[in-house]
Amino acid sequence: MGRGTVSETYHAALAHGLADLGEATRIGVVRRPTAWFHGEIDENVPELGPPEELLSEFQERREGLKTRGMCDEGAHNAAWEEVGFGERYDEHLGSPEAREVLSGLAERVAGGEDIVLVCYEADSKRCHRRPLVDAIEERTGGA
Repeated sequence: MGRGTVSETYHAALAHGLADLGEATRIGVVRRPTAWFHGEIDENVPELGPPEELLSEFQERREGLKTRGMCDEGAHNAAWEEVGFGERYDEHLGSPEAREVLSGLAERVAGGEDIVLVCYEADSKRCHRRPLVDAIEERTGGA
């Protein structure tokens, strides 16, 4: 069996049939999944969701920008930059809990399983899924 693949998508794309994933395992990467989120995924790994403190700070900043008239997508992406989300999330991926889960997912991909990482953010918004795909591919030697 060859190496599997790792990709990413968002919940609404699954719910509305916009993503063709074949037989790939759908893995949620959210800290606080809603009941309706579980209907579109096979499992969830909250350890790879953004840390609560970072998520709260980001959401507060995003709402502030929206209140001042910025559109949802613009506020989302601006708040991402303003709170240093990418850098801080990368630090989180170095934590023991995140490293353990990343290693497990990388082993699954190396063993031939196709996985798709899923969270809430549409493709037009900055999201932690992309760095996760990169981290798993780095561990499997793929790209």
